[in-house]
Amino acid sequence: MWISPAFAQAAGAAGQQNAFTAFLPLLLIFVVVYFLLIRPQQKKLKEHKTMLGALRRGDRIVTNGGIIGLVTKVEDREVIVEIADGVRVHVDRNMISSVVSKTEPVADKADADKKE
Repeated sequence: MWISPAFAQAAGAAGQQNAFTAFLPLLLIFVVVYFLLIRPQQKKLKEHKTMLGALRRGDRIVTNGGIIGLVTKVEDREVIVEIADGVRVHVDRNMISSVVSKTEPVADKADADKKE
């Protein structure tokens, strides 16, 4: 009823795994995190940058603080927003969360001449 030493040694060798199967769960977790968290955030950031780049006078915007206003002037780093009649505030461009309504671009003088 004694276990032979050769049989006991063979059982220990079968439990070893290679390095790839040991890191496979970590690799799968990273892939899931990338596709569920990182990639959508990068896509959202890219859309926000294009939205800020297309911002122009006359657009109705919402700031991160929830203030709704009309863009009166677009500068390099900030936007001047009219939030009430005669009340204008300077808002950092990055603090604009969304554009509620867009206006038509102002026609150039050359475009107006072509239409006539």
